[in-house]
Amino acid sequence: MTGTKNTGLAPCISVLGTGSDVGKSVVAAGLCRIFSQMGFRVAPFKAQNMSNNSGVTPEGLEMGRAQIVQAEACGLAPQVDMNPVLLKPSGERGSQVVLLGRVYGNSTAREYYRDKTHLETEARKALDRLRRDFDLVIMEGAGSCAEVNLMAHDFVNLRMAAHAEASVILVADIHRGGVFAQIVGTLACLSPTQQAMIKGFLINRFRGDVSLFDSGVDWIEAQTGKKVFGVLPWYRHITIEAEDSVVIEKSNLEQSFDWSKPCLGILRLPYVSNFTDFHALSRIKGLSVGFVERPRDLSRFQVLIIPGSKNTRSDLDWLHESGWGHKLKAYAEQGGFILGICGGYQMLGQVVEDPDGVDGSPGSTPGLNLLPVRTMLQSPKTTSWSTFAWGRSRGAGYEIHMGRSVLLDGALPWLEVDSRNNQACHDQDGCISADGRTMGCYMHGFFDESEMLAAWLQHLGLEALVLPEDMGWRQARQQEYDLLAGHMHQHIDIAGILQSSLQYA
Repeated sequence: MTGTKNTGLAPCISVLGTGSDVGKSVVAAGLCRIFSQMGFRVAPFKAQNMSNNSGVTPEGLEMGRAQIVQAEACGLAPQVDMNPVLLKPSGERGSQVVLLGRVYGNSTAREYYRDKTHLETEARKALDRLRRDFDLVIMEGAGSCAEVNLMAHDFVNLRMAAHAEASVILVADIHRGGVFAQIVGTLACLSPTQQAMIKGFLINRFRGDVSLFDSGVDWIEAQTGKKVFGVLPWYRHITIEAEDSVVIEKSNLEQSFDWSKPCLGILRLPYVSNFTDFHALSRIKGLSVGFVERPRDLSRFQVLIIPGSKNTRSDLDWLHESGWGHKLKAYAEQGGFILGICGGYQMLGQVVEDPDGVDGSPGSTPGLNLLPVRTMLQSPKTTSWSTFAWGRSRGAGYEIHMGRSVLLDGALPWLEVDSRNNQACHDQDGCISADGRTMGCYMHGFFDESEMLAAWLQHLGLEALVLPEDMGWRQARQQEYDLLAGHMHQHIDIAGILQSSLQYA
C-alpha cells in the first residue's frame, strides 16, 4: 500500500461520529478485522480515550479497552501507541491522565486543556510510529467531531485526521432519530476544508428492511454530494465489548431477572470500571445475569458481584449512604455468595485508607467488613498481565489498581500468582472468608478462561450450568470479530471505503 503523499507513512481511515455512542468503536473494530482478513497489516489508533474501561498490554502498560478490542480484531497484541492518551474520570470534574501506558497525573478539565500541547505532540508521534510499522491505520474519533465549543482543543477528531491526511468516514446512528439532521448538521458546523475530508457516511443501527431507507440514502447523497457507504442493520447475534459504561447507563438497570434460573446480580457503582469483565457470564446457559443499582431484596440471588471502581472510596461511601451496605451484610449473613473484583475487593475489607489523596481527598473510609483486609491507596499504580491458579484450575487476566491490600491475621488468600508481565513470580492474590462465601481478588478477566469459570461455578454449587462447549470468552471473541466482519461486508461498500483512502493518499 502506498504511503501518504510518498512520505512512506501508511494511509489512514478515520472513523468519526455525529455524536457519542453512535458505534464508532465497533465500526472501527469491524474495519480492522476486514482489512486484516484482506491481507493488510492493520493497526487501530485513538489519540485520546476517555473511559474507565481499560486494560493492560503484555508489557504491563495501561490503555483503553476499545483499542485492545480493535487490536484483537487485527490479530495483534495491544500496544500503547494505539491509545497514547487515556483519561480515567475519577469525579465530576477530574480525571487521571495516562500517557503511553503510565500515570501522567491528575487534572481537572481546565488543567488538562492547558497541558494539551504536549499530549497532542505525543499522540502524533505515536500515530506516526504506527504508520511506519503497518500498511493501514484505522483511526477512531471521540464523541462528535463537530463540537464547536471544543474544536480549538480537540486533537482526537479532525485535527488528528488532518495530521494523518486520513480519509474520514462519518458514522451516524439512525436508532436515536434525526439521522438526516445528524449528518447535515455536522457538516454545517465544519469549515469547507474539514467538510472535504469527509469522504462518506455510514448509517448505523437500522431496524427493519434496509431497502426502505433507499430514498433516505438518495437524499443524503444529493444534499451533501458525498457517498453513503452503507446502512448497517441492528444486530443481536454479535457481542463486541463496549468502550465505556454508557451501555449500562442506557440499559434498564432494574431489569426483570428470570427467577426460574440461578440469578447473578452485578452492582452498578457510580464509578464502575472494567464492566466488560462480565461478558463471559452472559454466555452461560441457564444463568440470568444483570446489573442492579437500587438496594433491593437480595435473597433470591445466587451470587452478587461488586465490580471495579475508578473511585473506590466514593463508591464505598455510596454503598453506605444508599443502604446497599446493610443489604450486602444481611445477604452475607444469610449465606449468600459475594465476589469483589479490584475496587470491589477493596470495599469488602475493613477499611480503605488514602493518606495522600491518591483517589481524591486524603482520609479513610470504613469498608463493608466482610473480609479481614485493610487497603492502603498509594502510588505507583500496579498494572500487570498476570497468570494465576486456583487449586488445579488456571487463569489469566490483568491487574490495574492503586495501592495494595494487606491480609490480617487469619485471612485466607485463594489465588496463586505465578507470573506478572511475563516474569515468573511466586505470589498470592485475594482473600476468601472462612466459609468460602465471600471472596475478592484483583484479577480482571477472571471469567475469560473456561477452566477458571467452571471452577468458580462449582464453588457456588452451580456446576450443572452449561458452559459454552467450544472455548473460553478470550478465544470466543475472535469468532465475534469474524461475525462482525461478515455483517459489515454484507452491508457496506468496503471497496469504496478502501478506494477513498487510497485516492486520498
